[in-house]
Amino acid sequence: MMQRNLSCRNSRESQKNMLTSGFMQLPVIALFLFLGTLLYMYAHERGISASKDELFPIVATQGGLPVMLGVVFVIGLVSAAYNAAGSALTALTTSFTLDILRVKHLSEAALRGIRKRVHMLLTVVMGLVIMAFHMLNNTSVIDAVYVLASYTYGPILGMFAFGILTRRAVRDRWLPVVVVLSPLCCHILASHSEAWLWGYRFSYELLIMNALLTCVGMWSISKSDRQENKLTSNS
Repeated sequence: MMQRNLSCRNSRESQKNMLTSGFMQLPVIALFLFLGTLLYMYAHERGISASKDELFPIVATQGGLPVMLGVVFVIGLVSAAYNAAGSALTALTTSFTLDILRVKHLSEAALRGIRKRVHMLLTVVMGLVIMAFHMLNNTSVIDAVYVLASYTYGPILGMFAFGILTRRAVRDRWLPVVVVLSPLCCHILASHSEAWLWGYRFSYELLIMNALLTCVGMWSISKSDRQENKLTSNS
């Protein structure tokens, strides 16, 4: 989606692309939900009992399907996983090389060599993270990813909303404190919500709560345009 936006000639075309992409995703998502429902129905008819993460490979290999169809299932699963991992590794490599190492001034050949070494290093790191995630996680991968996203994407969503909806100038030196305290407060709230909120238990809406806390924190460390102009004129 980001690459399509960057290929647009102006912001107007980019906005049209966002809207059309959103509507075009609806039948794709509906198709995935439909196929997932059929997968669960098939497993139920066959008496297959498996966790959410293991259902697809078990149906492919032990679900009574023809061998060729099972191979197609496995190839599709592997290709989807490689596609997602490849895109993530490419983005991480570019960001780490240009933003962290800051090697923009090097020649193309030297930059290519550094990118290759960084890519290999991040591949090993990602593999270790996946194995650690598998050993420590006790829920489905999708559920765990959404819970983690509630803590990591919440401050990003809050900063985006604050920048779009207000014109207040933020004191930048205090912003890291806000984006660290917001997920921490959300974790404390989620851990004690049943006792504090009459049995209510937070789920994926923790993302919205995290964003709201970030907005409140940014408001507390910001000043209005009038205050900013006054300080600028006095200085």
